[in-house]
Amino acid sequence: MIVGCLALNASFEPLTMVPMRRALRLVIDGKAEIIEADSDRVVRSERLSMPRPAVIRLTKFIHVPRRFRRQVTNTFLFARDHYRCQYCGRRTVELKPREALTRDHVIPMSRGGSNDWTNVVTACSPCNTRKGNRLPHEIGMHPLTHPVEPHFVHLSWAVRRLTQTQAHYIRTFYGEAMLHQLEALEHRGQRAPGVTLHPGTIDEGGAAAD
Repeated sequence: MIVGCLALNASFEPLTMVPMRRALRLVIDGKAEIIEADSDRVVRSERLSMPRPAVIRLTKFIHVPRRFRRQVTNTFLFARDHYRCQYCGRRTVELKPREALTRDHVIPMSRGGSNDWTNVVTACSPCNTRKGNRLPHEIGMHPLTHPVEPHFVHLSWAVRRLTQTQAHYIRTFYGEAMLHQLEALEHRGQRAPGVTLHPGTIDEGGAAAD
């Protein structure tokens, strides 16, 4: 059974997951059309009957910026770095029982560094402790990859269970690698409540929110 509905832009770009009730309202109001439906379920009311939507497409294009600045969270920081310490290269499954992944500021904040995507990396707790308040060149610890602000999809997809039909649209538009990253987030149970693929994509009026 389909729990949520994948909403596509008029261009077929995946935008966000919406509650079923919201999806039905968009369709009824003529603001969206059903692209894929759950053939086993039918929604009925006094006035109409329609298949339960799995994927809908907005009838009007909504402009969404390709990049946006969002506060760093460990959930998406770890996902960006593939749950791997950027100093020793160990992944979560390779950490010892009392070790954990942490956030490290490449240039420590006490030395003028900022808490933004270009200055933070995932570090295991031993590496974070070892580096301490020093600069990379002072201790010879340099990140394995250069920290960058993630693409909006990495940052903002709410971790949800996608049906095979819904996953097809993610794969088609963003590629297999993106789908694998979303699945990795889901597998680890790293849910980011209230966060969607695009910020403020569809408001209660069905238009782009500010």
